[in-house]
Order: sequence, then structure tokens, then C-alpha cells
Amino acid sequence: MTNLSEFIFSQEILLRLGFFLSIFALMALWEFAAPRRKLSVSNPIRWLNNLALAFFNTLLLRWLFPTAAAGMAVLASEQNWGLFNIYPLPLWLAAALSVLILDFTIWLQHVMFHAVPALWRLHRVHHADLDFDLTTGVRFHPLEIVLSMGIKFTAIAVLGPPVAAVIIFEILLNATSMFNHSNVYLPTQLDRILRWFLVTPDMHRVHHSIEDDETNSNFGFNLPWWDRLLGTYRDQPRAGHKTMDIGIHTFRDLRHCAWLPGMLRLPFIGQITGYAINRRQWRDRD
Repeated sequence: MTNLSEFIFSQEILLRLGFFLSIFALMALWEFAAPRRKLSVSNPIRWLNNLALAFFNTLLLRWLFPTAAAGMAVLASEQNWGLFNIYPLPLWLAAALSVLILDFTIWLQHVMFHAVPALWRLHRVHHADLDFDLTTGVRFHPLEIVLSMGIKFTAIAVLGPPVAAVIIFEILLNATSMFNHSNVYLPTQLDRILRWFLVTPDMHRVHHSIEDDETNSNFGFNLPWWDRLLGTYRDQPRAGHKTMDIGIHTFRDLRHCAWLPGMLRLPFIGQITGYAINRRQWRDRD
């Protein structure tokens, strides 16, 4: 590792915590000052349970993987695993390409969690939120979080990215997830410009629509280009941002959608034999 990478790795927890708290506070104030839509569930209930789930996931990951994705990047460097360790590039270029490729990997993972019924069981905890705000961006089932980390480990082992790039990517992913899940108002023209470079709240809100065809669009968390290039981009929801329904048709009660015990049980409720992303039924509704 370079001296810069060693320093960033040594300060990883503080860096990530600092960015998380700063972005969370900023977006919370923005939501209070300029909300995009009226929420249907009490904020204290949703925030308490969504954040409790995020806190539990953080503890679980640190227990299972003490050095997380950054530690995997260190191991890959020490063992000479991965493309960029075998064929070195200038640090700035390797870092830029690594962030880009890791972002595409997360996009593919997101599509996979919608396409595979067993994985959708886990991911629907994220989509079952009846409202859409910054705490939705940190609301994931623990099993999904563990699987996601395994996918990251595999991508890092194959890619061999610089340690600093992995930490930067993790910070960006966390920050943009809170931003693009935020219930904030952006002027229409500014949103149109921003969504060429960054997934905006209006762009990602479409993905949380109750309508299957809209849910199966706009999979990006950070960069918007994959959806545009690969045909999954959708500009606006049919019902409009202020009146669209958020969530999943089959889960509308607070027991499963707002309270932590119900969220943890949600993947194990009912049967799933297929999902709309496989059937493409929405083509008849456009």
C-alpha cells in the first residue's frame, strides 16, 4: 500500500462515520426545510425502526468482517490478487476505474436482487417502506447486507482495486444512498441536469413505486449511466411524485413495513414463485 492508502485505511472507521453523520444531518435538515411529498407514517416510528435496523447491520458486519471491504482490498494487494495488482496502473487511473467498475457491480447486484425470487424476499424489506426518505436508504435486511458484502469481496478479489478507492467508493455509496432516498425538493431544471451525473431523489423515487414496471427501473444508487445505457431508465412515475404510492402491493400494514420485528420476518412470509422483472408484463401498460 502507498502511504496515502495506509493512512486512509487506518482512519477508515472515523472517515466513514464522519461522512455518514454529516450527510445524514444535512439531508435531515433539507427534508425538514423543503420536503418533496407528505409522509404517510409517523416519522419517529419509521426513523426509530429503520435506524435500529441499520445500527444492527453495522454491528453485524463489523463482527463478521472486522476490516470490511477495505480489509479485502489490503489482502488482495498483499496476495497480488486482481487485475490492477497484476497489471498496475497509475494510482489515480486505477482508483477512478475501480470506483466506476464497483458501481456497475452494485448496479448488477441490485438488478439480481429484483430478478431472483429468493433474493427479492430479502430485498423487499427495503421496498416495503411505506414512505421514502433518507432512512429508507439505510434500511436493508441483515441477510442482504451480508450477501452484498460477499459480492463486494468477490469483486475486489477479481479487480484488485487500491485500498483508498474502495474506501472512497464505500463512502460515496453510503452518501448517495441517503441523498437519492431523501424526501427533498429539487427544482425541476436542476434535477434534469443533475440526473445526467448523479442519481437524484426524483429519479430513484420511481424505483420505489408500488407499480411493478416502475419498481423495475432506475436501479442505480450512485451513477445514473447504467440505467440509461442498458434500457432500465424511467424518467417520471405515471402518478406523479406527490401522489404516487410507495411500497409493495402485498405489504401495506405497519407490522411488516414499519416495525423492526416485522421487517426481520418479512423475507420468510408467504410464497414467491416469480417476479415482474422476469415476466415483463409492464410492456402492455406503457
